Amino acid sequence: MPPALSQTLVVDNGAYTIKAGFAKQGAGPDDCSVIPNCIARGRDRKVFVGSELDSCKDFGGMSFRRPVERGYLVNWESEKEIWDRAFLDTSSNLACDPRKTTLILTEAPNAPYTLQTNCDQIIFEEYEFGAYYRCIGASLVAWNDLGQDAGIPPTAPAECAMVVDSGHSFTHVMPVIRGKVYHPAVRRIDVGGKFLTNYFKEMVSIRHYNMIDETYVMNEIKEAVCFVSTDFNADLEKCKHMKKGENPIVMDYVLPDYNEGKAGYARAHVPRQGKLAMGPDEQHMTLGNERFTVPELLFTPSDVGMKQAGIPEVVMQSLEKVPEQFRDLLLANVVIVGGNVIIPGFLERLYTELRILAPAETVVRVIKPDDPIKYTWQGGVNLGLNNSALAARAINRAEYLEHGSSWVAKKFAGLPIPAGAGSAGTGGERSSASASHKKRRVSDV
Repeated sequence: MPPALSQTLVVDNGAYTIKAGFAKQGAGPDDCSVIPNCIARGRDRKVFVGSELDSCKDFGGMSFRRPVERGYLVNWESEKEIWDRAFLDTSSNLACDPRKTTLILTEAPNAPYTLQTNCDQIIFEEYEFGAYYRCIGASLVAWNDLGQDAGIPPTAPAECAMVVDSGHSFTHVMPVIRGKVYHPAVRRIDVGGKFLTNYFKEMVSIRHYNMIDETYVMNEIKEAVCFVSTDFNADLEKCKHMKKGENPIVMDYVLPDYNEGKAGYARAHVPRQGKLAMGPDEQHMTLGNERFTVPELLFTPSDVGMKQAGIPEVVMQSLEKVPEQFRDLLLANVVIVGGNVIIPGFLERLYTELRILAPAETVVRVIKPDDPIKYTWQGGVNLGLNNSALAARAINRAEYLEHGSSWVAKKFAGLPIPAGAGSAGTGGERSSASASHKKRRVSDV
């Protein structure tokens, strides 16, 4: 008899960070652990796995290997290293017995079937979780209160939500209707945090210092100084004609000094006086229009030659593919999540442009959670606390072993499954899964 399931672990497995924690009554953002989803190597060749990166003191010239590429989990060898330390190490606050745990795991929309099957095998054969629910993160966002009944966990998902998820790899626009992602209307913009950081690196390397190999530092600078302009042309003209000392947009960023253990920081622009405009042993860069031209790519990707529309236009394109009776509800529940939406001005710019594009009689409401990075995880917690809803969606390990991966894929996709389906013709599938499982075990040895 399999062990009784005693807890639910919610894992929002993002490309940049993993948001993980247990579904408990009263659980909030403070109960969610944010783990860097990477294996990093410093210039001293020291390796940091997952949360070990928090103890690093020197990020100069650091290289990263990420299990998630282009939004999809493709490198389980690296991911397993990170998961093992997070969920199996007894010193971790997320340590659990997988056989007694139900796992809620997010994935990107339109993930290839092969990657989904591989993920299911790892979960049930490598880790042996007792039960498991794999879903698109946007479907969990609908399990939040969406600003209507603050503090009261919902007993059912919101009827409609237009989720704009701007993360590390891409920006997705996903209508969620009655708790399910409406796939014909899902749209993707090939601009995410990684793209913005790389563009920022190139721009700064041409104008200031060579920062091509300083991905971590440039990401820190991006988060510290960038903002979304509400009037791009006016701000561009201001940077073009105003002197730096008089322009409120211009800022300095003092670069970190890892030899002295000093972190980088942003400050108001200090005009050059004589030969120096800096303290002793201090390097800084003065940033003007770089501050807003980088995040502008989220709204006008054509600025760098991409043949894609910006977020507001893509939202309206997505609405056109949704049944008409849901369109007004979706516009009234636009929810923005992901690390990029934290950039100052993002909410105001998106609302302004959606208001222009939407019909005059339609209510437009854009909801920015207090913590957009952990909001998907919080929705997963609310689902995990609803035992009946979770039981209807999750599968247990015995069902996986009995029916195989094809049955699991249909179950998670919400497709009708005929009675007895999976019992015939799945033996080969199970043996194939077992064979690959054995191969992995042998290679591990």
